[in-house]
Amino acid sequence: MESRYFTIHSHPKGLPTRDVFSLESRTLPALEAGEVRVRNRWLSVDPYMRGRMDGVTTYVEPFTLGQPLEGAAIGEVLESRDERFSPGDLVAHMGGWRNVAQLPGSGLQALPDLEVPPQAFLGVLGMPGMTAWTGLNRIAQLKEGERVLVSAASGAVGSLAVQLAKAKGCHVVGIAGAPEKLEWLESLGVRAVSYRDKDARQLGADLHDASPEGFDVYYENVGGICLEAALDNIRVGARIAVCGLIDGYNAETPSPGPSNLSRLLIRRARMEGFIVTDVQNWEHYPTFLKDVGPLVAQGKLDYKETVEDGLERTPDAFLKLFEGGNTGKMLVRL
Repeated sequence: MESRYFTIHSHPKGLPTRDVFSLESRTLPALEAGEVRVRNRWLSVDPYMRGRMDGVTTYVEPFTLGQPLEGAAIGEVLESRDERFSPGDLVAHMGGWRNVAQLPGSGLQALPDLEVPPQAFLGVLGMPGMTAWTGLNRIAQLKEGERVLVSAASGAVGSLAVQLAKAKGCHVVGIAGAPEKLEWLESLGVRAVSYRDKDARQLGADLHDASPEGFDVYYENVGGICLEAALDNIRVGARIAVCGLIDGYNAETPSPGPSNLSRLLIRRARMEGFIVTDVQNWEHYPTFLKDVGPLVAQGKLDYKETVEDGLERTPDAFLKLFEGGNTGKMLVRL
């Protein structure tokens, strides 16, 4: 059987272009003991993948030039030499960016038994959802009734973060761009603020108008002017959970830091970065599922997906992440 997959043959500079990606194929060998062959049904593309294209080890190993790219995926087992999996089983794994994956059974997870669409385990009940829950509850230690700010609030992570904060009775403000994204956030009971065509000072003023008393928690997905504006509006004892800094992912030179970092000292605030896949965080995934899974199954959380169809569209879906081309989770359907 052939597997079609995307790879890169050089490290991109700045925002990648479509021609960086190459669609290739290879014939898969016979299964060895413990291996499983999976036909992918859904692929995830995520901003962190941009860092893996630079050839530099950060908190995750870089992609290997010429080899299949990797990412979260949901697929159906075709063949198995691992007694834990049988043909027809739906599984989650990291063999994305391809139509057929052949992996050790140790790299597969059977989907939890919840009445939700399978692709939900790539979004609201997958790594993005777990990231939102972890940042709020474990890193920021969110308390009921606090004032919360979330950047990239209409994205896969941010949109769940705002709703989890709302569920705790918090006053929530979300930063987004496109009018339809702002409108969706408002429909969720979130005060939406646009960052479009603003500098940090103007955005900071708009955040003050949205929450004159400031913010106890800032969930950071963007960096840049969003971070600087947020720092001007934090309260004494505020906690900032740094999930991502997408504003600088394609920068060719180091981005300047916020000019008002002294606000951390003045407000006796804490800013902490986190990686959700670290063992001390991911071991709480069963608790997350117990908390959030029923809410999704019962339709009590509003989540959105932006879907591109066909393996060939995977690079296009990925690049749209940096153009504001998605609301909620960006997915590829095969």
